[in-house]
Amino acid sequence: MAKARSRAAARKVKDRWKAKSWYNILAPPSFDNVTVADTLADNPDNLINRVTEVSLQDLTNDFRRSHIKLFFKINKVEETNAYTQFVGHALTSDYLRRLIRRRRSKIDGVYDISTRDGATLRVKPFATTDKRIQNSQRKLVRDVMKKTFTDQGDSSTLSELVKNIIDGKLGREIYKNCKQLYPVKRVEIYRTEVIQQPTIMIEDKKPKPKKGEKPEEVEKKDRKPVKKKEKKSEEVKESEIKEELEKSDEDKPEPAKEKVKEKPKVKKPNKEGKKVKKEKKKTETKPKKPTAKKTSAKKITKAKTTPKKKTTVKKKVTKKTK
Repeated sequence: MAKARSRAAARKVKDRWKAKSWYNILAPPSFDNVTVADTLADNPDNLINRVTEVSLQDLTNDFRRSHIKLFFKINKVEETNAYTQFVGHALTSDYLRRLIRRRRSKIDGVYDISTRDGATLRVKPFATTDKRIQNSQRKLVRDVMKKTFTDQGDSSTLSELVKNIIDGKLGREIYKNCKQLYPVKRVEIYRTEVIQQPTIMIEDKKPKPKKGEKPEEVEKKDRKPVKKKEKKSEEVKESEIKEELEKSDEDKPEPAKEKVKEKPKVKKPNKEGKKVKKEKKKTETKPKKPTAKKTSAKKITKAKTTPKKKTTVKKKVTKKTK
């Protein structure tokens, strides 16, 4: 009997999957709280500090960003939803091998950046060149990289800085600054690690659009009240102008209107008409084209020249007959 009980207990221990339940892992709010993956757990406390790896292609549906891997850590569980926070990112090894080749120098760097909201981020960038360079030139490039990272960290929060790193904006800015000292071929940030999470809650500068709404529609809503104010101001201006015109008409004396009627005279257009007719007559009488004379003179000269040739021929003939 004792053996049978031990076997039944062993079977119950093996069948633990029935006690577990599924939980949805959600991305942080900077990535729009997208569902990343599903996990099993018998107790929600066991999910905390669990790290999940996701490619950026799965979040954005852009196959060009499949080489970027993101790491999220679970920090809170509510019902069947597990909320996460950004821990770091990395680039795939095959993508890095394409960038690094022979007879080229690779410039590495490791920097700890403190952001505006009290977080610290460890960044590991590298730059490549077409040719091998000296150690002094490498030092200059590293100093430029460090300066750009510190300036960017002081003026932005952790979520903004992570977006700039993933989109490649920060790498392009380093490329422009390094170009003044030495023409660098490529700059990439191949790894980041969050050492300390933000301690101060600061909202992003740009407001996020609601679900089913485009950012253009949000901008139009903000502009509507401005247009109404402009219309009201235009109507007020028109009413003021009309009142001023009415007052000016009332203040004017009556004899001024009679003078306006007496001013127009009929003689002026007749004089102008006579002048125009005289000018037309003069223009008709004056022009006499001398082209006819010239043509006649040319004809006469041609006629005179032609009979001379004939006379010369006749004289020669008479001499032969004699």
